Amino acid sequence: MKRILHIDSSLFSGDGVSSTLAGEYVARLLEQNPQWRVTHRDLGRNPIAHLDATRLTAIMTPEADRTAEQRTIAEEADTLIREVQEADLLVLGVPMYNFAIPSVLKAWFDHIARAGVTFRYTAEGAVGLLEGKRAVILASRGGLHRGQPSDTQTDYLATMLGFLGIRDVEFVYAEGLNLDEGSREQAITSARDAIEQLLAA
Repeated sequence: MKRILHIDSSLFSGDGVSSTLAGEYVARLLEQNPQWRVTHRDLGRNPIAHLDATRLTAIMTPEADRTAEQRTIAEEADTLIREVQEADLLVLGVPMYNFAIPSVLKAWFDHIARAGVTFRYTAEGAVGLLEGKRAVILASRGGLHRGQPSDTQTDYLATMLGFLGIRDVEFVYAEGLNLDEGSREQAITSARDAIEQLLAA
């Protein structure tokens, strides 16, 4: 039985285009594989706290030495890591905000990137410990950015996932959503066509 970790990061929660496309992709996967299990996190509806000194100290403090507050914080971070470790496939709905990924998604990455757990340092550099997993990114943008210097998302996400050991990464783009109604419809249709191609592969 395979497990899917579905992460949405739109400020509009399930109403965002990236969330809609990610939800459609997961639903189609489940039609093909009804035995698969899904863990869904909507970071727009239930955001993860951004990493700060208090949270980092709690995570880095040895378990036996943690205060009650630190144990709660560390358990939250451990749960996020466990969800990724148990997943075979990550499906990320990622809108573009000001040329970057949503800050709530950055907070998620900050909590799951932990030395000795999801990556380790070696004499040759860092090695990801989440190998053997696949990721599909459903990326929505108001303008046209793919292949342009303004697209900071694609390289960041591929680099971050690769750093953790996830190198099998596919991107589906819905771009030009805010140019006009025709462009919006075309972008969503093109993204849905790309999803069908992924499902057929």
